[in-house]
Amino acid sequence: MTDQAASRSGAPSPVPAVQPRGTRLRTFIAANQWVLLLALIVLLGAITASINPRFLDSRNLISILEQSAVLGLVAAGATMLIISGNFDISVGAMIGLAAVIMAMLVLAGIPEPLAIVVGILTCVVCSVANAGLARAFNAPTFIVTLATAGIFTGIGLALTQGIIQQVPNDFTFLSGTRLFDVMPLVFMVSLCGYLAVGLILRYTRMGRRTYAIGDNPRAAFLAGINVSRSTLVLFAINGLLVGVAAVVLISRIGSALPSTGAGLELRAIGAVVIGGVPITGGKGGVLGTFLGVLLLGVISNMLNMLRINPFLQEIAFGGLIVVAIGIAALRSRMEPSR
Repeated sequence: MTDQAASRSGAPSPVPAVQPRGTRLRTFIAANQWVLLLALIVLLGAITASINPRFLDSRNLISILEQSAVLGLVAAGATMLIISGNFDISVGAMIGLAAVIMAMLVLAGIPEPLAIVVGILTCVVCSVANAGLARAFNAPTFIVTLATAGIFTGIGLALTQGIIQQVPNDFTFLSGTRLFDVMPLVFMVSLCGYLAVGLILRYTRMGRRTYAIGDNPRAAFLAGINVSRSTLVLFAINGLLVGVAAVVLISRIGSALPSTGAGLELRAIGAVVIGGVPITGGKGGVLGTFLGVLLLGVISNMLNMLRINPFLQEIAFGGLIVVAIGIAALRSRMEPSR
């Protein structure tokens, strides 16, 4: 019976069900995970500052931003890949390979700008090769990049024979520069990476294709999207961001080894998941990733400031991922009722 017929027959019109307050809160948190992350960052900051006021010192806050720059660039690229349903486990190895190549070129007398370009292009080529291999073998990118990670690390070891490659002090200009004598330039570079990914996802055809591929690759193909070519483009963008991350990292530490970027791939994926991007792809955004990276930086700094066992960082990191997965599961359960 329609509403008009119900009105004519005198039957009462159906009244929309009102969700309980607790249900509305869970729905809001599930749909806006970034709000929960922001609240958690503020809460942890307030607790730490109440115990150690030095946490709110401008130099400490700037240090958190600076230390999060490399992970932020890697996580920004990982955001696009995971939304599209892909993974790149080799980004840490790519950073190590690009770092040693840049260091060796600089030590050989190659101008630094040219060495930086070669390092970034190395990551782009490696990342595109990952996508090409996955397409050629019709294999999951997770497995392919797990294999190529060993290849990239082996190439780096063969080039350096396991010897640390020191770079001249001039190469560290990026990490030593402060905009207006306050804001670290490396953080601004990272912020540009977030903004670029955010603009691509929100306002470009490539962004719409990214969500479509992650949601249902078969449906995207039937809708006329060239899934293979789009995936290659996504991996190329990821390689570009990883290459810039390699430049920032070598600028900060002043030396390079094939293992320089080890572990960044897992932390980047963790930050993306914590930021609200489901591991199955098709949803999410870069704002959550930014806050996820920032939250990891705050937790690391908090444990150091409070002189807590640094090994607890791994427990906190794993716990956050478990919570993020739980929120993603809650969101999935609510979707059918929408």
